[in-house]
Amino acid sequence: MAWLVLIVSGVLEAVWAVALGKSEGFTRLTPSLVFLGAIALSMAGLAYALRTLPVGTGYAVWVGTGAALTVAYGMATGAEPLTAAKVLLLVGLVGCIVGLKLVH
Repeated sequence: MAWLVLIVSGVLEAVWAVALGKSEGFTRLTPSLVFLGAIALSMAGLAYALRTLPVGTGYAVWVGTGAALTVAYGMATGAEPLTAAKVLLLVGLVGCIVGLKLVH
């Protein structure tokens, strides 16, 4: 259960990161509220998962999941250029996340 909560928390990390960018320095209400809700749930999920998972592994999976999804979202929406190098690096990052789960 901790792994599932950790992955969902990583997804929420991507949500709050994107919302933070769209909040324009917390001057836009809706993205600011999405940021606050997502970051609270993301941190709560991370805290729950770290009750049973090692901190280093849990944190690396959480931040890696959020980072990979944030970059993928940026590329999918055109906010970031889609390049073969970025895709290859994201595949490597996801591979490392899966690897951390497998060796746990």
